[in-house]
Order: sequence, then structure tokens, then C-alpha cells
Amino acid sequence: MWKTLQVKVGIWGRLPAIFTASGLLPMSTFFYMPSPLGTLGIKLCAEGLQEIELFCEVDCNPDPATVPESEVRWQLDAYFQESDFRFSLPLHLSGTEFQQRVWRRLCRIKPGEVRTYGEIARDLGSSPRAVGNACRRNPVPVVVPCHRVVGATGIGGYSGATEGGKLDVKRWLLAYEGVHL
Repeated sequence: MWKTLQVKVGIWGRLPAIFTASGLLPMSTFFYMPSPLGTLGIKLCAEGLQEIELFCEVDCNPDPATVPESEVRWQLDAYFQESDFRFSLPLHLSGTEFQQRVWRRLCRIKPGEVRTYGEIARDLGSSPRAVGNACRRNPVPVVVPCHRVVGATGIGGYSGATEGGKLDVKRWLLAYEGVHL
């Protein structure tokens, strides 16, 4: 059964993500923003951040001036300026109860640290494969840091891939945070 996870990660330092420079966001908002990883697709609702699409298939280079001012934009920009930045966004994530437990556990991994799939599985009384599957279904990568979860003998996968561009993004994120495997 799918449920919706509503959590506030960390402590608020600014206005909630649902507010923009022009007021309250509509029920659901989607926009693109530039990042060092390429163009990100961001989906918000009144309850918080719902999705970050890392591997946008759009052929665009968004002008930062056209990206809505929001807490999500501010915090993502802050992370890409300082690798030890800790997110404190309200999240509105859909997933199974187990996936939600994994995602909450991932939010406790600090920048520059990694955990193995097996370590997280032991914490949750599960299996490494189940943890990997929950990581694969993470709707808000970077904010819920599935890139900080690695295999017992290597980097593991990322967004369902074990080679190619997606894994290059995981390597970049880990190196950016000072982790070298």
C-alpha cells in the first residue's frame, strides 16, 4: 500500500517551500532549474517537495531569473555552493511504509559520510537488496541523500543504474562532499 510521507527534515532557517516571492504556490508546481548536475525538474505541492528529476530529458537551459523563488531553490543553490549544507525542507513523498522508513534513515547520514546498504538494512531489520530498491525509488535525490549509500565492496548503484551517466552523478556528488571510494 502506498502512503504519503510528510516530514520536515531539520530545522527551518527560512520561509517554507510553499511560499514564493509572489505568495503561496498553487496546489502543484513544476519548474526546471540549472545545477552543476544539469537541469533539475522540481515538483512542489502545498505540503512540500514531491519530486526532483535529476536526469531531465528536456532540451533547455533555464535562465536562473525565470526559476521561481522558493525555499527549495534557495536550499538546492546553497547545497551546490557548500557541500556540507543540511537540507531542512518539508517533504511530501509517496511510497510504501518501508520506503519511507529507509528515506527517513537516509536523511540522518551527514554530508561527507557514507553507509552501506547492509548497515542500513541491519538498522531497519531488513535486507540490503530491499534498501537498494527503496533508494532506487527515492523521489527527491540529493535532498534525501541516497547517493551516500554504497555497496560493501564498492560504490553500488544509483537511480537503478550500475554504470553510465547516473553512476557518474553519484560519483560526482560523493566527491563533491569529500568522499573518495
